[in-house]
Amino acid sequence: MTTVTTKQGDVRGYTSDEGVLVFQGIPYAAPPVGPNRFRPPQPPEPWTTPRDATRYGPTAPQEDNSGEGPLADMVPRLVIPGDDYLNLNVWTPGTTGRLPVMVFIHGGSFTSGSGSLPAYDGSRFARDGVVLVTLNYRLGADGFLWFGDGPPNLGLLDQIAALAWVRDNIGGFGGDPGNVTIFGESAGAMSVCTLLAMPAADGLFHRAIAESGAGHSTVTPATARLIGTRLAAILEVEPTREAIAEVPMERLLAAQAQLGQEVIASPSTKRWGEVARNVMPFEPVVDGDQLPATPIECIAAGAGRGVDVLIGTNSEEARLFLVPTGAAAKISTPVLHAAALRYRLPAFRAVRGYRAGRPGATPGDLLAAIVTDWYYRIPALRLAEAHEGTFVYECAWRSPAFDQTLGACHVVELPFVFDNLDNPGFAPLLGDRPPQQLADAMHQAWVDFATTGDPGWPAYRPDHRVAMRFDTDSATTVDDHGAERVLWDGRR
Repeated sequence: MTTVTTKQGDVRGYTSDEGVLVFQGIPYAAPPVGPNRFRPPQPPEPWTTPRDATRYGPTAPQEDNSGEGPLADMVPRLVIPGDDYLNLNVWTPGTTGRLPVMVFIHGGSFTSGSGSLPAYDGSRFARDGVVLVTLNYRLGADGFLWFGDGPPNLGLLDQIAALAWVRDNIGGFGGDPGNVTIFGESAGAMSVCTLLAMPAADGLFHRAIAESGAGHSTVTPATARLIGTRLAAILEVEPTREAIAEVPMERLLAAQAQLGQEVIASPSTKRWGEVARNVMPFEPVVDGDQLPATPIECIAAGAGRGVDVLIGTNSEEARLFLVPTGAAAKISTPVLHAAALRYRLPAFRAVRGYRAGRPGATPGDLLAAIVTDWYYRIPALRLAEAHEGTFVYECAWRSPAFDQTLGACHVVELPFVFDNLDNPGFAPLLGDRPPQQLADAMHQAWVDFATTGDPGWPAYRPDHRVAMRFDTDSATTVDDHGAERVLWDGRR
């Protein structure tokens, strides 16, 4: 057992079988319930006797997806009940020194996920000289509901509070508060890019890594009100935070799920605003104050200029959502053309262009490629163009799942980044023989970037579009998929 002193009190962790010090479930803010519901994160109550930090704390309220079929096997959830869920976890090689710090922000469409998933175990980062932190933050309505009054983006404010905790306390865990890298995947990556644009986060981190998410996923206040009003109607309460706070959590979670299904079933811009395009009801709100403009606009105007950035995507992100569900096999050519038009592409030219690089591709394959570019790859490249000196990567390793059809899908890079190929939670995604050399390469690039700001390849420039392509054999590329990229010029 090892004890570390924080500003709130002592915490007692343990030494893992790998010789890493682990501290779990440390509160960085007070429980967001009762009078703290729908308020910015409040300081946690101090404690006077050493606090046990040998097990994960509660996770943000969310529905369990264990019975939802094959997609749930690819992206499992962990639900630990309890109110004190604004907590974080630390892995460190020791409590002395000033090592680089990495803070991971989990994904899950801003409605699910947890920093407490065993898949995010930070032992291999600690083994390699990094202090690794994971955290939980408010999700769904509790984190992102807004009717125009009171503070918006409470989930992001939670993340900022966790980063303030890191600044104030990480030195006791052997970390350097002057060398903090935030990194996240999916909604976590969108959070990373949004934090780059938020004045309240300025100075709390020095480097940023965005995996499969960029700076375009936000909603306007008008759209936030549309979403909130419909949620209140489902719950049969007044469209106010106060009324929704009176609803039992189980009922609120069920209403959120129903709302999500309604958006998917009828993605009307008139009814749902920007949410109609990405079918993600709860997202950061551009309120003009906390978040002055969309993250990509803020970054293009100079926000985050002093922060080193690494951003990238997987080659076939959208296959995670189209293959396990069977949707890819049902896509017809007319549906493919209609989807291209919906994404503001010249339909016939775009489909012809994507087909040229994919001989024998089905309409479902082509739709997956177009959606991958629209939602993931092109926004990442736009951010790299807006932020000088950004490094770009692509993960091209193809999962063998679903008879070799799942491909280099969404989330496939995570076990390699964390070097956790042996974690049972990743087995459905990785199969029997995932390449350790890919984990060695990706994990080391993340460690190197967090340590020095250089992952090991040249930065991306509009006149020299170099990126690292991670695979069983990794190498740099220059303007890979360039003909497809050009199709999006002026459109994303």
